[in-house]
Amino acid sequence: MDSKDSKKPTKEEIYEVLKTVIDPEIGYDVVSLGEIDDVIIENDRILIKFIPTTPLCPYLPYMFDEIQTKIKEKFGLDVEFEISDKPWSIDRVNPEVRKKLGL
Repeated sequence: MDSKDSKKPTKEEIYEVLKTVIDPEIGYDVVSLGEIDDVIIENDRILIKFIPTTPLCPYLPYMFDEIQTKIKEKFGLDVEFEISDKPWSIDRVNPEVRKKLGL
């Protein structure tokens, strides 16, 4: 889908784009690391609830910019972000990635 297509993206399509955004601190995508708490699509708005791996993650602006850019390029929509009140933990990480990280 390009930005000229008026079809609203699905959650699954948004997650596919999010899988291309790498957390530079850990080297894996934000979905596999369990940093995405939820994706809410309402009209022309996408809200992503994000769980940073550390409370003062210095890479948040970079990751938010990457997400915003990729979603805008793919769907022509802007993204809003909300930091989730849920804490991040190793249990949120995809089991295959956990194994690769030796956790």
